[in-house]
Amino acid sequence: MNNAHLLEKIITYFQTRSDVYAEAFARHIMISAICVGIACVVGIPLGIACAKNRRARVFITGLFSTLRIIPSLAVLFICMPIFGIGLAPALVALSFLAIPPVLINTTQAFASIPAPIIETAEAMGMTKGMTLTRVKFPLAMPLILTGVKTATIEVIASATLAAYIGAGGFGNLIFTGLGLLRPDLLIIGGASVAALSIVADTLLSKLERRIVRYRDIEVKPLPSGPVYGHAAGAMEAA
Repeated sequence: MNNAHLLEKIITYFQTRSDVYAEAFARHIMISAICVGIACVVGIPLGIACAKNRRARVFITGLFSTLRIIPSLAVLFICMPIFGIGLAPALVALSFLAIPPVLINTTQAFASIPAPIIETAEAMGMTKGMTLTRVKFPLAMPLILTGVKTATIEVIASATLAAYIGAGGFGNLIFTGLGLLRPDLLIIGGASVAALSIVADTLLSKLERRIVRYRDIEVKPLPSGPVYGHAAGAMEAA
């Protein structure tokens, strides 16, 4: 198949099957958004708790790091007897993939906030709640958002596997292309996943610049685990 014929087939697909593509697009975004949302709801509070307790930090971050090693496809097949096929097992498997970057980065961010800053805030009469929202979160946010970006990109890429169990998304295009030896479907599906990852990374980077007042916090990795992404440098006003 020459390039001109391949391009013609791609154009024809969008002309005749745009509704199928739109459904796959919406499904892929929905699956990714739900999983990243679950990761934030679970990972951020758990990360804050782990930052306060070293034993909990070692155990919980180690547990999720170990679970993260298990391939998403294996988790999908394990969840199938419990949740059946469709959306539920896909959400469980991809959430296991998304939680560790958010959890570990949140833990590192809060545990690395200099104690004198917290003491100064308390000396000024701030309550624990005020210290958390006005001091700790602004300082921790750059590293937390780095973890969220990492989780988002990994989930978007891995959500293609959800098509194996009937959850839909761009994986349907890719696996159909493989089964039917249709390079046009492979290119459409693969390029769509890549483009969606780039767009998500760009939007989250813009969000980070918009809401974070202090950037480039110097964070020293703790013995409990790695930090996902780069967040080192001198503290400066955004």
